[in-house]
Amino acid sequence: METIDIKAQARDKVGKGSARATRRAGQVPAVIYGNKQDAIPISVNANNWRQLMHKPGIFSQLMNIEVNNETHFVLPRDIQQHPVSEEAEHIDFLRVTKNATVAVGINVEFLNEDKCTGLKLGGVLNVVRSQVELNCPAISIPEKITVDLEGLNVGHTIHISAINLPDGCTPTITDRDFTVATIAAPRGGLGETEEDESEETVEVSEETQDDKPDN
Repeated sequence: METIDIKAQARDKVGKGSARATRRAGQVPAVIYGNKQDAIPISVNANNWRQLMHKPGIFSQLMNIEVNNETHFVLPRDIQQHPVSEEAEHIDFLRVTKNATVAVGINVEFLNEDKCTGLKLGGVLNVVRSQVELNCPAISIPEKITVDLEGLNVGHTIHISAINLPDGCTPTITDRDFTVATIAAPRGGLGETEEDESEETVEVSEETQDDKPDN
């Protein structure tokens, strides 16, 4: 994945009033934090950010943000949006180093549905996880991981262990071989009992962000 270069402006003031003034000026208030360094309040161009925000995998997109002739290597970690307009109201950028490992959600792409035996027999692809959180090297975050459905039959369960992950990437969930998808039987079809694959919800906490200021 290519790194995107962004120019930003430093903000002298923080707080709700300052943030509103920044938005009125066509900018989005943001902060760069992490890596045991001081947080830096910044603003980015709202029009430019609007185009970036809707890119697939924005939270795994590495960026170089230039502020006052200094470049920061970052990942977007949180985007606060207006509840009605969905415009970005604040962005959190996490500093990373090129040797760092970061936890990011990676989209799952399913290949060869037309060659999947179970689907051709009328089965249904039941996607349990359309995104999997992985620990990845900061400089080589994959855009996606792929699952080949060719030859899979009704009742087949695809676990994370069956997926070839990119070099250096490991699941953040390590206590079980969790389900990513199943090939389920159609209701009332094929005369088979549909296996009920349930996946408990796992809340993966973000790393502690002690140096993140309130805005």
